[in-house]
Amino acid sequence: MESVNEFIAALPKAELHVHLVGSASVPTVLELTRRHPGGPVPTTEEELRRFYDFRDFRHFAQIYEGVNALVREPEDVATLVTGAARDLAAQNVRYVELTVTPYSHHRMGMPMPAVTEALDLAAREAAGLGVRVGYIFDIPGEFGVEGARATLDHALSEPPQALVALGLAGIEEERPPYRDAFRDAFRAATAAGLHSVPHAGETSGPETIWEVIEGLGAERIGHGIRCLDDPRLVEHLRETRTPLEVCPTSNVRTRQVPEIAAHPLPRLLQEGLYVTLNSDDPPMFGTTLNREYQVAAEVFGLGAEDLAGLARDAVRASFLEEDAKRAIIDEIDRVPMPA
Repeated sequence: MESVNEFIAALPKAELHVHLVGSASVPTVLELTRRHPGGPVPTTEEELRRFYDFRDFRHFAQIYEGVNALVREPEDVATLVTGAARDLAAQNVRYVELTVTPYSHHRMGMPMPAVTEALDLAAREAAGLGVRVGYIFDIPGEFGVEGARATLDHALSEPPQALVALGLAGIEEERPPYRDAFRDAFRAATAAGLHSVPHAGETSGPETIWEVIEGLGAERIGHGIRCLDDPRLVEHLRETRTPLEVCPTSNVRTRQVPEIAAHPLPRLLQEGLYVTLNSDDPPMFGTTLNREYQVAAEVFGLGAEDLAGLARDAVRASFLEEDAKRAIIDEIDRVPMPA
């Protein structure tokens, strides 16, 4: 298995589903607690790791919000991006589509131009580390109309240079009252040339996935694992080749799946669905993108060619231009297969 792990480490990769605040390493979070003391987030490594023991998805959302409240200045935003790029570079990630929730930074008093400037500066620094960054601005679903309006305004009036898409995250069960606001936001964003990449089918059923497909024009689905509850939806996803951003360890840590061996990844692949592997909120969940590939090998028995295929599919599902995709795929093809 060591040779497979070495192969995984050598694979050039794209990461399509990782959140800015959730990507903050333990040292980075502790640095933010020193900058901004007095909040609910623990100030030692041991306590912080215990803090990241989630009872369920709602508890995870509360913890995430506590960490998010430490991001109070544009410098903090840039620190998170460069920290994520450093961690990804160490895993041979060539390209990341990093999900940013600008509304949370607005609520902390940061003006849109300052957030954008920090994101632009950090993207240039990430490029110097060998990681190209694309940004996804996501609407925090539980903030409804105001969250949708503010996110869209930022995306259209003060976008960072690397903005590629609009997303929708948060607690899926709280979305229905705001359906029209989300539809309007995505309609305006896609008309302006942004892509549509909402979360769906993580904590709720297939109906949420249908809504983002039919109502939001989803081009990729964040998570999407509940699609298996609806054979008609599985057939639709298979026929349209709609990529799923699958995050196995995340689903276990937020109690959406009881244990890693029960994760539906193998069945998603058996159904012929378009699957990409991702880390979601890696330090919070005690994982990395490389670790997700290792889980696919160790727990689900995927071989080296299967893993390389997942890496290629992530690149193909990204919003990179075609020549940049081809360059990364050519790198993947040149990695020697393990003996």
